[in-house]
Amino acid sequence: MTLVVLASCKKTEEPTPAPEPKPEPELVPIQIATTMTRATDYAFETGDNVGLFVVNEPKSLQNSGNHVDNCKFIFDGTKWNAGKEIYWLDATTKADFYCYYPYTSSLSSITSFPFQVSQDQSAESGYKASDLMWGKVLGIAPTPDPVMISVNHSMSCLIISIKAGTGWKEDDIKTAEVTLEGLKTSALINLTDGVVTATGDAAEMKPLQTGTGRFKALVVPQKVSDAELIKIKVGNNSYALKTSIDMKSGKQHTCTVVVNRTSEGINIGIGPWETDSIDYGGSVE
Repeated sequence: MTLVVLASCKKTEEPTPAPEPKPEPELVPIQIATTMTRATDYAFETGDNVGLFVVNEPKSLQNSGNHVDNCKFIFDGTKWNAGKEIYWLDATTKADFYCYYPYTSSLSSITSFPFQVSQDQSAESGYKASDLMWGKVLGIAPTPDPVMISVNHSMSCLIISIKAGTGWKEDDIKTAEVTLEGLKTSALINLTDGVVTATGDAAEMKPLQTGTGRFKALVVPQKVSDAELIKIKVGNNSYALKTSIDMKSGKQHTCTVVVNRTSEGINIGIGPWETDSIDYGGSVE
């Protein structure tokens, strides 16, 4: 018996070389820089912090799920540093930036962010704590440079200037006491557009004294209509100024009060940012 074995022979193929992996695109960190339109002489100070939202176009700002959600940036006196590393999505996608000050970690709604000005602003710390600011820039292309964001005041600044009239001397004005009456101190801010809505009940406020007979306070934007807004005490005499003012976000309103012991007049000048040409007359005694 003969056993015949047939074997087929196949040519060995050379293995296909694997393609070289493409390098991962380099992530570009997001950096910011700020400018501000200020009603005060203060600038940002070391340790101040802002909150930042970044939204990739064409999306809109949401409570959560944005490209960057409420990231804290801390000012070191020269530049802003992110509390955590954040990066652009890619090299081409544009983004919108929403920034607010002061930062809070407990922000639950972008359309009704609650804020309250200090009722007692007689100390500078209370005044500064009342300075809410907000700003946005849209359609920014990815860049390694800091994104410039201009933040503006959301509150209104009320300046009160007390002048000695008939029966008083300038030295008497040095001890004048001033309070603000009937103003709401709570607000809701829409971080998508910066609109401020006054809420809650009215309360008494103490302004910050900045010089002889000069006071200022940051107040929630609201209308005051024929109401006793300012109370002044000079010695044992008390006065109440009844007036009407539409206080707006980012506006500085000046109220100059000439206090007389007799009923010979009180002059009130009210204006946004610059001096208003309108004279709202009245008298107190």
